[in-house]
Amino acid sequence: MTRTSAFSDHIALDVSDRGGANSRSGSDPAPAKFAVGQPVHRREDPTLVRGQGRYTDDIAIPGQAYAAFIRSPYAHGVLRGIDLSAARAMPGVLGVYTAADLSAYGSFPNGLAFKNRDGSPMLKPPREALPADKVRYVGDPVAFVVAETAAQARDAAEAAELDIETLPAAITAAEAAEPDAPVLYESVPGNVFFDYHSGDDAAIAAAFARAAHVTRLDLASDRLVVNPMEPRSALGEFDPGTERFTLHVGSQGAFGMRAGMAAALKQPIEKVRILTPNVGGSFGMKSSPFPEYVCVLHAARALGRPVKWTDTRSESFLSDHHGRGVQVTAELALDAEGRFLALRFNGLADLGAYLTPVAPLFATINIPKNAASVYRTPLIGCDIRCLFTNAVPVSAYRGAGRPEGNYFMERLIDQAAHETGRDPVALRQLNHIRPDEIPYVSPVDTTYDSGEFTALLDRALAVADWDGFPARRAESRARGRLRGRGIGQYLEVTAPPQNEMGGIRFEPDGDVTIVTGTLDYGQGHWTPFAQILSARLGVPFERIRLVQGDSDQLVAGGGTGGSKSLMASGTAIIEAADKVIEIGREVAAEMLEAGRTDIEFADGRFTIAGTDRAVGIMEMAHRLRDGAKLPEGTPRSLDVKHVHTLSPAAYPNGCHVAEVEIDPETGVTEVVRYTMVNDFGTIVNPMLVEGQAHGGVLQGIGQALMERTAYDPEGQLVSGSFMDYAMPRAHDAPPFGPFESRPTPATTNPLGAKGCGEAGVAGALPSVMNAVVDALREFGIDHVDMPATPSRVWRALREAGQDRAAA
Repeated sequence: MTRTSAFSDHIALDVSDRGGANSRSGSDPAPAKFAVGQPVHRREDPTLVRGQGRYTDDIAIPGQAYAAFIRSPYAHGVLRGIDLSAARAMPGVLGVYTAADLSAYGSFPNGLAFKNRDGSPMLKPPREALPADKVRYVGDPVAFVVAETAAQARDAAEAAELDIETLPAAITAAEAAEPDAPVLYESVPGNVFFDYHSGDDAAIAAAFARAAHVTRLDLASDRLVVNPMEPRSALGEFDPGTERFTLHVGSQGAFGMRAGMAAALKQPIEKVRILTPNVGGSFGMKSSPFPEYVCVLHAARALGRPVKWTDTRSESFLSDHHGRGVQVTAELALDAEGRFLALRFNGLADLGAYLTPVAPLFATINIPKNAASVYRTPLIGCDIRCLFTNAVPVSAYRGAGRPEGNYFMERLIDQAAHETGRDPVALRQLNHIRPDEIPYVSPVDTTYDSGEFTALLDRALAVADWDGFPARRAESRARGRLRGRGIGQYLEVTAPPQNEMGGIRFEPDGDVTIVTGTLDYGQGHWTPFAQILSARLGVPFERIRLVQGDSDQLVAGGGTGGSKSLMASGTAIIEAADKVIEIGREVAAEMLEAGRTDIEFADGRFTIAGTDRAVGIMEMAHRLRDGAKLPEGTPRSLDVKHVHTLSPAAYPNGCHVAEVEIDPETGVTEVVRYTMVNDFGTIVNPMLVEGQAHGGVLQGIGQALMERTAYDPEGQLVSGSFMDYAMPRAHDAPPFGPFESRPTPATTNPLGAKGCGEAGVAGALPSVMNAVVDALREFGIDHVDMPATPSRVWRALREAGQDRAAA
């Protein structure tokens, strides 16, 4: 059964065009082609595809200077001194700065109040913009130069001489966990800053003890370089009159970035303004304050002129945060009938050299919460030690623990099916949470409010032509290729929406502006937000504008991340629109000389019930702006500033089916067929959702088959450019099957939405890797680590052949 939400009932109303986009009279309702559920083209695309977007590096303020950073060439060492005399003497240099110059500022915040297994608080060694004592990874910024031009700043930075007493380095989590490992912080013995534990140990141990079968796999979600299309950039200003900092910077939310920067600067929040223009991708990374931002603001104040810094691509491999970096031993206990009894993880997380603002949420709590997935698993336990290493700091990356949890669970299920001689489809169906069990309270304290998981799996298999696979495998074999298929059924726990602004302004030129604190860095928010507002208020779709990147215009804002934007901003817009309607009823009662209770609102018109006397909302806004004569106390504007308060997380889910071909002579793996059926609840714009899903899948394929962050033993990043770090390209995109949705709208928000931005990765990792193992299974290969590169697959086949020959 497919349920509908209250909002979907509301938006099903016929919305016909009663006037042109510029009409001042009547209701001017949105034409049906812009209704919720329609594949409306993105409003911003004409500007962006013509190259007319405005990104941070495009901003030029008269008199601006340029910064360049001096970074550590060593992974670990004591910073004895920096000789900057040659740098200061270089042409065009305006200033050279070190940690001593920034001593009045604070450290970067981490607001997570996590407790260790023993109840003690998580250790949080502070990170300032520039280190004064030690360097802890290759790329650690230790000083910066400001000059008249970017080239002069870079030349001067190269003239600096560092005096660093090198120390032994621990590059991986496994190395950092060794008893004799070098210690990054004296305050963090053994490099373990957080010992995460969840679950009932005794009950889980008992379940494993009575299990008829236990499947065990060592699994890893390796460190990745984020590589957004637009490198980071920042432009700092300081107004001495108001003693106020302004930072132009790419972010995932101006409101949250302002709070982080105010803490790092040790300034009252009202002394900081964030302006975020167009953002060319982020995937979680640009949500954080970075050292470079504090530095350009300090220089702007010290020099009395704006200061800009823009990352180079090669520098970004070291200066941006990385993602993932978790390795676990995963175990699944089953009874004699194949029912899941318990699930547990024990592992290590590599968090790099410094604590980032949301670390280690993605490497700990998010893993068991998402590994619970769509299955009835009574007990789940997780033990992960989070360690500092002499590598680039790690933070949230698309999915932030959600893909890892689903990948670990789905690999276990396929392996358990193989080990027990069961059909992997039947094993999933046996353990699915049934519709009659919803609302379902999971062992990781989540409550599923909707979902039909078996029906969704069945539909995905039908669309993927699961039964036709043997013929396709035979055809591949005839061409000398190995073919495998894999299922990735997933469920994600979205980030719960934080307080979010839903502002609505009726502008003098007839436009209607939405003001909200989520931020579009490629998703296309403007269009679905406009569809929601147009459906709710009947205002012309073409007249709707979006303001999102100016912290001065926001009274709240949770930012974009965790697949929550539509739930947060969408709900805020709906609630704000309802406030507009209530204000409008009061105004209409005076304009139409009727009782307030007699005023009805539909299709953008306030009408006296039972009559044809009406005033359109756009006409009302125009008359109010022109000073309509109304009794004292009547609202003079339809504008509202509303804040939506916290609401629960949602649970997008789906099933992806991948088929791969492997050339056994070279190990090259190609995804040759890909199908997915998803439950994202109410879909406002299916075209945008499909694009988000495809992009997530391709990022998942990149992690599964090619992306590898490689360090040498001294901590040098040897995959520090696109010559060495393989990224998925257009030709790596598989032929996608038809985009299908099987929605069961969420009951926890008025839209019925569930979020979709990260789901593609969560389905891609397990489906692709299960398909790779399925293709290799006939050689006795039960597991291949990500990334399944040609060399790794080729080596696995050769070793399997040698083992067979020896046997």
